[in-house]
Amino acid sequence: MLLSRRLPRLVASTLHLLPLFRQQQQYSAVAFTALNSVATNPLTCPVTTLSSTLSTGPAKTFQQACAMSSSSSAATGATEQPPTLLGEAAAAEAPASSTCAATSSPAQEEAEVEEKKLPPLSAAEFRVYNRMAEHMDMFHAHFRQSWNLLWNAASSGKRPAGMSMRSFILEGLQFLQYLTVHHDIEERHIFPVLAKKMPEFKTGRGNGAAELLRQHREIHHGMEGLEKYLTACRSGESDLEMRVLKTKLESWGEVLWTHLDQEVRTLGAENMRKYWTPDEMKRLPM
Repeated sequence: MLLSRRLPRLVASTLHLLPLFRQQQQYSAVAFTALNSVATNPLTCPVTTLSSTLSTGPAKTFQQACAMSSSSSAATGATEQPPTLLGEAAAAEAPASSTCAATSSPAQEEAEVEEKKLPPLSAAEFRVYNRMAEHMDMFHAHFRQSWNLLWNAASSGKRPAGMSMRSFILEGLQFLQYLTVHHDIEERHIFPVLAKKMPEFKTGRGNGAAELLRQHREIHHGMEGLEKYLTACRSGESDLEMRVLKTKLESWGEVLWTHLDQEVRTLGAENMRKYWTPDEMKRLPM
């Protein structure tokens, strides 16, 4: 990434502030303050109601996310045309996602049986065990919102009302910067602690890493292409074309939305109780 040399300083300046802020806009303000040396344009995303993954469930696939985004835009009048999804031919040729199994494996079935044997959690116990999932879902809600802003414009061919081309490009770059810092914090300070007991966060090279970390790599591969394109558009080297932007987003949209869902689910109360005591949960970083 173009910002790789700046990340240690950005992470250091952002990390110690994160526990102090619990609301979505407050967390966003901290991240953008740390990134102010690159771009100072504030977020211009429309404020939407945060729907918790834990109560309603996120979109399970990139295509469903696009459909949901289209419905929301139509209801608010943000775009005049619904997003166009992948064509039938492209969908037929696309390989099946490695992150979504079509059927349950014997290990998954055994784990489900084991879960049924566990006593139900009290309301207080659930809050303790679900703390990390709730925080992570709050952060992910911001990423979904930012991604939808870009996707709606790329699909309809129209920028959000009242947003200049420069502001729109900076919005995309800020989204990428924010997501990069978020993943770097996870991999440096959160995942290594969780990996001590949870195989879902095991580090390693190539396929030796846990699925969530492999998803990070795939996401960042797509982010690099989008960042390079938006940077060229900001400098005037290229003109921003919505059809090109849509192609850049499509290349990593499905793995992003799968990851945002899967990571929160992995940190959910029913999974965390398998590995940690309530006292340990209170000491885990988030």
